[in-house]
Amino acid sequence: MTTAGGAPDAPHGAAIEPNRAGHPHAEPRSYPLMLRTWEYAWWRPVVGIVTLALGVIVVAPIVLMPVLLAGVAIQGGKGDFVDRFTRAGSLASVTPASMLYLNLALASAIPISWAIMRLFHHLRPRWLASVRPGLRWRFLLPCFGLAVVALIAQVVVGSVLPGDANDLGSHSHYSAGRIIALALVILVSTPLQAIGEEYAFRGYLMQAFGSLTRSRAAAVVITSVLFALAHGVQNFPLFFDRFAFGLMAGYVVVKVGGLEAGIAMHILNNFVAFGFALALGNLDSTLNVSTVSWWNIPLTIVQNGLYLLLVLWLAKRLALRNRTDPPHAQPAAPRLVSGSPVV
Repeated sequence: MTTAGGAPDAPHGAAIEPNRAGHPHAEPRSYPLMLRTWEYAWWRPVVGIVTLALGVIVVAPIVLMPVLLAGVAIQGGKGDFVDRFTRAGSLASVTPASMLYLNLALASAIPISWAIMRLFHHLRPRWLASVRPGLRWRFLLPCFGLAVVALIAQVVVGSVLPGDANDLGSHSHYSAGRIIALALVILVSTPLQAIGEEYAFRGYLMQAFGSLTRSRAAAVVITSVLFALAHGVQNFPLFFDRFAFGLMAGYVVVKVGGLEAGIAMHILNNFVAFGFALALGNLDSTLNVSTVSWWNIPLTIVQNGLYLLLVLWLAKRLALRNRTDPPHAQPAAPRLVSGSPVV
């Protein structure tokens, strides 16, 4: 039997009632299906998806506009204020102000997704982090080390491929002051940006599409395609790179029950990409990249494939749960009928 909201009743003998056992699920749920709670209704994830999209794409950029205005005013530069503001907003020329603005706009997915969980699903935001719920730090921190190993493997493979899979440029033309300011912005806000994207795509959207389709595979594929398309115009090798990362990170979420592995690799990838771009003076082209070499495909496969294997090995070593763990009441005492117990 199911509840009025579509969630199954508690197993026989388990005296659990909606919202009274301190747990949102009647039975164990895998990560993509966690929105199928006692109160599940199809409209909740639909409204949540629309709200998340409007919040990150429309509302957050408007609310954060004073950050960009203040940054452009403080950093100065050639041309009048309107011209500098327009160029900064378009990211045609990446400045500390525009970089901070972009990262904070993407990071807004964190509080927006938290609010959606509270308002529409009546769940604590911790249920976005993992099935525990909450971030599992003993898993998250080692994942950074595994991401470094996978990155080194990618570099080694790239060194034997013909040509340069990613043209990094030559030398920086940025001033020392601009480099320092950009480095500080990247150091502080890039982790928030990466976490925001993970909470949006591997987090809320995966749970929303998973609850709607009742399919873990559909949730992983749909969010992987959306993640790749969200990066704008791109050739196939670049699309494949982003789709493959989404596919790997989404599969890991299903297998280990949380966002930690995707967060670790996403942060490291962005740090490395922005760090090299800043050192070599091509941050503008890095943020606006639309084509990469076809030799980038084997690098993508090596990095994501090795990281996947290492993360699954670590999750097994740590004996991580990949489903929620609803509490169950003790079985009721046997009834007596004519002096004999009935079980």
